[in-house]
This record gives sequence, structure tokens and C-alpha cells, in this order.
Amino acid sequence: MDQFSKTAKESVVTMTELVLPNDTNMFGNLMGGRLMYWMDIAAALAAMKHCSTPVVTASVDNISFENPIKLGNAVHIQARVSRAFNTSMEIHMSVWGEDALHQYKYKSNEAYFTFVSLDPNGKPRKIPALIPETDEEKKLFDGALRRRQLRLILGGKMQPDDATELKALFTK
Repeated sequence: MDQFSKTAKESVVTMTELVLPNDTNMFGNLMGGRLMYWMDIAAALAAMKHCSTPVVTASVDNISFENPIKLGNAVHIQARVSRAFNTSMEIHMSVWGEDALHQYKYKSNEAYFTFVSLDPNGKPRKIPALIPETDEEKKLFDGALRRRQLRLILGGKMQPDDATELKALFTK
């Protein structure tokens, strides 16, 4: 590992919140917007741990809500850098709820956020490379390039013909 690289585990942030009445909708479930707010904070903290600079949110991928998190339950958000590019990095988040009364944890959702590192003038700054170590980290790392290409295509910053990693999924 060179001086300008870090491992995924060095960026791990686990944030825990308690779902209170002001965080819920009329069904007693955590509001999606509140969860996204907490996820953005956790992702920003993981990104800042990786690059040791201020960061800004560049994109948020699809967030699907698998299971609602109820009033009174805890929310656990684990964020970690899944891949670093030149000045941006993808953050993978796993979210689960914990029902202390019935003593069980359950998966709520997963998401990917992209952050950009900034220099003191507010311009993008080069960031450390990421070294995946575990099988899960390697899987997230490998998939990150395809997800990035899809984000760039959808954002109008890349032509579909230039997305070699995505094309490789559909051609032999």
C-alpha cells in the first residue's frame, strides 16, 4: 500500500439514531427524507475520513426502502468508501433498524452516494486510492466502476458508447 492510498475499513462510520415522534409519518414509520438526511451525514463523515478534506455530495443513487423503521426503533447506518476515483468517491451504505422491545435487527435499505473532495478554494482535489481487502469490499469496488459509468451517462457526462464496463455486461 503506497502513501497515497487507504483501506475501506479506515473510512467506516456507523451512526445510530433513535426514531422519535417528530421523525415519523402518520403511520408511525421513519420518514424517508429524515433517513436520507441521516444517510447523507454518515456518508459525508466516511468520505471525510478517507480524504481528510471537506467534501460535498455529488449524487445519490437509487434508495429503495425494503422495511420500514418504526417509532421507538434505533436506526443504524454503516457507511464506507467503496471506491475512490480521481477527486470523487462512492460511499456504500447499509441501513438496518433495531427493535429493542422485541430484540431483533432487520435490514431497511442500502444506497450509494458520491462525494467530491474539495481544496481550500472549493475546487475538486485528488484523493487517496482505495485498497479493498475483504471479498465484500472487492465486490463493491468492482461494481463501483459500472455504477459510476451509469451515473455519468444519466447525468449527461458520458456517452453510452464510452461505457466499456457497462457494455461488457451485455456483449461477449
